[in-house]
Amino acid sequence: MSLTLHYHPLSSHCWKLLIALDELGLPFEPRIVNLGHPAERAAYAALWPTAKIPLLVDGDRVIPETTIQLEYLDHHHGGAARLLPDGFDAQQQVRLWERLFDAYVMHPMQRYIAQQLRPEAQRDAIEQAEVGRTLAMAYDMIEQRRGPHTWAAADSFSMADCTAAPALFYATTILPLTDRHRGLQAYVDRLLARPSVARTLEQARPFFRYYPLHHALPARFRDG
Repeated sequence: MSLTLHYHPLSSHCWKLLIALDELGLPFEPRIVNLGHPAERAAYAALWPTAKIPLLVDGDRVIPETTIQLEYLDHHHGGAARLLPDGFDAQQQVRLWERLFDAYVMHPMQRYIAQQLRPEAQRDAIEQAEVGRTLAMAYDMIEQRRGPHTWAAADSFSMADCTAAPALFYATTILPLTDRHRGLQAYVDRLLARPSVARTLEQARPFFRYYPLHHALPARFRDG
């Protein structure tokens, strides 16, 4: 096995893979990508034309797109630990929640942060307000529909939780949880305490000072 992960420690999408690799106990070669350097970007784009991170390489196979990467790792490298349960119905629930966290928490959060990277005069107030409404809807949906189980889709940690952890970590710096979301807050607390998530956050700590909403991070992560 020769796994290589092209990534950046601050990227929420990259955290999905870092958490998954940790959960599965898989050794890999980490390669931080500097997309701001023209030569490095060109070399990286030669591996996969979109030049998006993360990119997983397994020997001579190049695997893009995080959901595909998570399923690939589970199928080809899962052992005693798995990211997908057995059975169609159980797998469907995991895939559903992975998509919900990605589409309605991760994606809006990234849209908001993209606005923060612009000069203040160029930010789109309508776009930022829409992100707030989408996150509020998502929080309510998760609170009401996730169920009483420990993790996103069941009582076992899955690829849905690999996506939920970074999505919720960053999203709550934009729109904090309220008393209406006590179940969701308890779930977030469990995620942050999960060893694979805690180790991923610790690796990112030196880079948090570059996060546009650094001031809104939980206090223990503002000293990186």
